[in-house]
Amino acid sequence: MQASVGDRLLMHGRTVGQHDRTAKVLEVRGENGAPPYRVKFDDDGHEALMSPGPDTVVRHHAEAAGQ
Repeated sequence: MQASVGDRLLMHGRTVGQHDRTAKVLEVRGENGAPPYRVKFDDDGHEALMSPGPDTVVRHHAEAAGQ
């Protein structure tokens, strides 16, 4: 997984009833875009340091902007 500052992470809910969550990448601490990432969750503004699992998709900033 590789991400850049400004990308969004989409974390799919792992169990029935658990909603998907999105977070904006604020800082990349790994080498060459690798985790861990410092993120800010869109739903509650909580910031966390995370290493996303296989249930996470990167939405690159350029893709979101339609470029």
